[in-house]
Amino acid sequence: MLTLAIDIGGSGLKATVLDPAGEMTSERVRRETPYPCTPPVLLEELDALAATQPSYDRVSVGFPGAIRRGRVREVPAFSRRGPGLPPDPELVAQWHGYELETALRERFGRPVRVANDADVQGSAVVSGQGLELVITLGTGVGCAIFFDGVLLPHMELSHGRFGEGLSIEVACGDNQREQVGKHVWRERVLDALQALEAMVLPDHVFIGGGNAKKLDPATLGPNRTIVPNISGLLGGIALWERTADVGDAPAPARP
Repeated sequence: MLTLAIDIGGSGLKATVLDPAGEMTSERVRRETPYPCTPPVLLEELDALAATQPSYDRVSVGFPGAIRRGRVREVPAFSRRGPGLPPDPELVAQWHGYELETALRERFGRPVRVANDADVQGSAVVSGQGLELVITLGTGVGCAIFFDGVLLPHMELSHGRFGEGLSIEVACGDNQREQVGKHVWRERVLDALQALEAMVLPDHVFIGGGNAKKLDPATLGPNRTIVPNISGLLGGIALWERTADVGDAPAPARP
């Protein structure tokens, strides 16, 4: 069973094919995320990305937004016409309720599982012991919670307000990092971690995403671990083990 693992990010789209052990059997390929990114545009980009990879039997997709049973509930990044811009009502309407898992299954002609990108990354790194919180730092901020290795229903905890009224999603996102500089941004991230830990009371915190490497590990303190961004792809295998099948039948194979 070979898995096409796709990591959809606010700045880049990445893909590779994994063997049953989670080892990459192909070179990771990356494409820039286009804006504005409507559902049809994203499907075309992912189709082109998949065409660069060898054959596969199923597809795992990490998506930068709230996904429930394969349907988009909210996607902050793609609701904007560009990074850092305000939400666009037309894009919000196009994405809200969009059946992404079904659309990808029909496009690829393979079984597909779609989850929030933090859920996918966490599936690759959690230990399975106690309550574990996964944070991803990228265009925005993602969160996932696991209890004894079981992925809990996704909650957009980073949308909570803190500090001067900004959400964690905005205050610790890439656009604000560029505006305020790395030192202020790092302090914000540490404050946000404290706020999230006060709500969740985790036994351990894993921090990933493209901007995790911009943190100073020496300042993180105990029970916090930085994980490599490649985990967003490698979680494509574990995702099938940690999440239940919604029961949708696979689409007919592509001609």
